[in-house]
Amino acid sequence: MKIVPRSLLVLVLLLCVWCAQGADADYGLDWNALLSDPDPAELMRLAEQYERARGVRRDYSRARQLYCAAARLDYLPAQIRLAWMYANGLGAPQDKELAGAWLQVAASKDDLQARKFLVLLGDLAGNRQPRCTYESRYDEYAIATIPSPDGKLDNFNLSDHLAADPDRRQITQWVRQLAPRYGLDSNLVLAIIATESNFNTGARSAKNARGLMQLIPQTAARFGVRDVFNPIQNLHGGMAYLRWLLDRFDGDLGLALAGYNAGEGAVDEYTGIPPYPETRDYVRKVIRTYGRRTAPVEKLVAPPVSYPVNLKH
Repeated sequence: MKIVPRSLLVLVLLLCVWCAQGADADYGLDWNALLSDPDPAELMRLAEQYERARGVRRDYSRARQLYCAAARLDYLPAQIRLAWMYANGLGAPQDKELAGAWLQVAASKDDLQARKFLVLLGDLAGNRQPRCTYESRYDEYAIATIPSPDGKLDNFNLSDHLAADPDRRQITQWVRQLAPRYGLDSNLVLAIIATESNFNTGARSAKNARGLMQLIPQTAARFGVRDVFNPIQNLHGGMAYLRWLLDRFDGDLGLALAGYNAGEGAVDEYTGIPPYPETRDYVRKVIRTYGRRTAPVEKLVAPPVSYPVNLKH
């Protein structure tokens, strides 16, 4: 299994933020040169400096970020070291399953060290995919840190909510027809609609988001929606954007929802769910309504059918 990044955008943004903050000015690091032609061995060397406090302040979190960048470039030593950090809780919450996932990648290259390490951990990787967690609020850790206003994650009965009136039942029928075309779980889409507009096809927010899935004009244009108040077109646009976000963030539901609310640029900037109260509350509400912390996403075998489709409204 070869780990190749979909894009180096996250790495670029991450390192540019560090550079802008001036955190490494006293270390003489040339981030522009580093980014011009990313070298996993150089990333590994820098990571070791931060991990072992060689000429810099010890910073496990930054070391892990650099190891991860090298690991995503399919650099075996970095994959093993990253697994070690996750297994021991260095720079992130301890996660032996995630450590095992990275070790399985390394072991697939017949690396003896990785195989021995896997034996020590046991079969912990399961179906986990090797990924990076940059902060305690990132990925699967994000949801656990988002409390509800009353401190509870109470259950929300989506079925009862949908049965409340005929309009919601009609919208539900459309969603169940369209969602599979985007490889999405219809219940997730319904949870977003309930949170975004409460099934009001004419909803308009103070930020000029419109319709069932609250598309702003830029997003509507981006996904070819001509009439945002047309419920079928709005659903197509919202589902296309949600699917794009899930693909972009490797199926991470928390990050995709944060991107839907605050924009993918904000997720990149904070390398995780942004610390905006509105966004954190939004992610919590959708997941509470959906009733799950992960989203099953089917791989598309063909492009989604574009509107207009044979659905009446």
